[in-house]
Amino acid sequence: MLTRVLVALFAFVAGHTIPVVAEEVDFATTVQPLLAKRCFSCHGPDKQEGGLRLDGRDSAIAQVDSGKRPILPGDSSKSELVRRILSRDDAERMPPEGAPLKSDQIESLQRWIDQGAEYASHWAFQPVTRAVPPEVDHHDSTLAPLDAFVVRRLEAKRLELSPPAGPQELIRRVYLDTIGLPPTPEVVAELADKWNDEAYARLVDRLLADPAFGDRWARNWLDVVRYAETNSYERDGVKPNAWKYRDYVVRAMNSDKPYDQFVREQIAGDELDQVTTETLTATGYYRLGIWDDEPADPLQARFDEYDDIVSTTSQAFLALTVNCARCHDHKIDPIPQKDYYGLVAFMRDVTSYGSRGDQALNNQIEITGHELAEKYKRLNGQIRQADQQLRKIEQAAIVKMPGPDQRATEGPEREKVLRAKLKDFLSADESVKYDELKLKKNDAQQELAAMPPREAVLGLAKCDPKPPVTYVLVRGSPQNEGAAVEPSFPKLLGQSAPSIPKMPDDAPTAGRRKVLADWLTSKDNWLTARVMVNRIWQHYFGRGISRSPNNFGLMGDRPTHPELIDHLATELMDHDWSLKVIHRQILLSATYRQSSAPNQHASDIDPDNNLFWRQSVRRLSAEQVRDSVLAVSGQLNEQQFGDSFFQTLSREVLASQSQPGNGWGNSSPADQARRSVYIRIKRSLPVPMLAVFDFPETDISCEARFLTTQPGQALGMLNSDWMQEQSAALLTRVQREVGEDLTAQATRALELVTSRRPLAEDTQELVALVERLKSKHKFSEQQARQAMCLAALNVNQFLYLD
Repeated sequence: MLTRVLVALFAFVAGHTIPVVAEEVDFATTVQPLLAKRCFSCHGPDKQEGGLRLDGRDSAIAQVDSGKRPILPGDSSKSELVRRILSRDDAERMPPEGAPLKSDQIESLQRWIDQGAEYASHWAFQPVTRAVPPEVDHHDSTLAPLDAFVVRRLEAKRLELSPPAGPQELIRRVYLDTIGLPPTPEVVAELADKWNDEAYARLVDRLLADPAFGDRWARNWLDVVRYAETNSYERDGVKPNAWKYRDYVVRAMNSDKPYDQFVREQIAGDELDQVTTETLTATGYYRLGIWDDEPADPLQARFDEYDDIVSTTSQAFLALTVNCARCHDHKIDPIPQKDYYGLVAFMRDVTSYGSRGDQALNNQIEITGHELAEKYKRLNGQIRQADQQLRKIEQAAIVKMPGPDQRATEGPEREKVLRAKLKDFLSADESVKYDELKLKKNDAQQELAAMPPREAVLGLAKCDPKPPVTYVLVRGSPQNEGAAVEPSFPKLLGQSAPSIPKMPDDAPTAGRRKVLADWLTSKDNWLTARVMVNRIWQHYFGRGISRSPNNFGLMGDRPTHPELIDHLATELMDHDWSLKVIHRQILLSATYRQSSAPNQHASDIDPDNNLFWRQSVRRLSAEQVRDSVLAVSGQLNEQQFGDSFFQTLSREVLASQSQPGNGWGNSSPADQARRSVYIRIKRSLPVPMLAVFDFPETDISCEARFLTTQPGQALGMLNSDWMQEQSAALLTRVQREVGEDLTAQATRALELVTSRRPLAEDTQELVALVERLKSKHKFSEQQARQAMCLAALNVNQFLYLD
């Protein structure tokens, strides 16, 4: 319950003076966002027009250039800021651009000033506090500790949690939320028949231990780290072995790798005390971003790579938009430009992804056994040496050739000229030597071809152990260096300066990233645990406790339940950073288990469901839609791991590239039936079935996907070749399982897509559809029944989660 205070207003009723009680205006939720959005661009940390700065109390109440005080605590009527906001003179009114402030915003600002104009620290820029679950009036044995934070807010509005979802709804919900696949109707019926809290808890434990859990939850993390398997830009070249990073994430989710270790391995997997193939694979994180193999300004492109890493790191792990301070001090958050380059300095030993001439040296980490690697090294050395000597002999002969032949050897005709005329210009000794070198090279190549393949992973194959000095770049230009900076943490998080170890002369890295990784995963870090628990909550409720998972700054959305975030963050750290502990606590909570049914009274009070008075109705994600179709049709191949597969694409889709079909292969039908997390992600060629259901942009970190409902989805679900194939497969399945009776087939198709026994009228609607298609549109029996299966795959109960 918000604190109530008396303000200096009185109402005269029946001759008595009665104080009017007004709610205290919360600076963090009401005033700070307003100032940030409408005032800070001219009167914030970056710019102070007229000497006015509003991002701190001392400067806000001090005299400005005009000699007036913008804010006079306790008296809004004498505050110049309020006078300017209320002014009808366009030359005076603030803010000068955009629409005037709304009346309720002005009233809140006035009340805040009258109440003393106290500034409060932003919720995310304070240490995590161990939030004790509050006392609630509603006592129920099913309430988990986290439920108390939700129920307390509801009780303040005279609301309560919705009733629990029925077993059929909840079983389907928890299956799709945890493993991304629907339960069979038989599983639902068996569980619902013996439904109780203990049965549900056993189900949750079984699903969290299911290998499919990693396929579902790895994809959520891949969104955040902008995972793709190509470089973007014109050529959109492949990132070899990127899929091994994806498999690393799948395994990490399934094994419940402690989140602090998960972070350390990605940030500094090559600098840890125990470096393994797994930790080296984790450094593929640095190589997932876009890369221009032919930049117009190579130096600018190099700092664009640093910006990609700093942006992704700060948003993914800290939910801070540090990248906004690349060219100037952050206009909203207290992040000076120096702090941005302090983070860049941590990353300066990270080499560029590659160069036009060598796109593997910096990013392909050799993990072949030592003996095999040495043999590869020896044979490749022999081939290089032979090539050098062969070319020397060739060049000596070329200078003796006629001019036209010499010029021809400078282009694509070189080999043709050499085959025809080289021996004519070689001495006998040179000719023998040339043949010997050719034979030696051929032998080495044959021996090389017979060897087992080398194994490599995408990651930090080569670093700069002695990185150059990092400077603040004036206006973000690498041509305009300002003051030198050392590696440093953002000052807004109240941390001391890092201690960078002195590395041995032969060290392969600068040792800085391990310091950064240790700081990110310290329990004293205010943000890392908060950010991750908010992301988990987001995928179970359709939105985070803070609706801006990548931005906990002043322009981000304040959490509706800040104490709940701190409670879950504390739980995460106290349980050795186990993510599955948080998953389990959420899944077992009454808040998660409640019904999504509407409630007009609650909706009138809280139309956006900010207080979580019911579960949200959610459309399935792109991957859930595709994987569920495969599961229902009986085609799903649950094989995990390994190289990505290519989904068959139409000629029209392939033609959308500058070089149609370039870099897109063919995979077997069995491979194409694998789960969607294993589809090849090519930046210039999004898969339509995923894209139409809001698959994210992969150039930058995606904090939350759009969940749209638009015509392209219906068109794809009804008309695409792939859906026609799946509806045929579904018909084959129901024919096999229930025979040729039409009503039985319609019933079984609806059972499979909804995971429950259908209503008789729904079955009859499908039966009527078949008869109508045959009589009115002249469909054959087979065509009509396949269309029936296609219609079943398009029902809302299949595409949406209650």
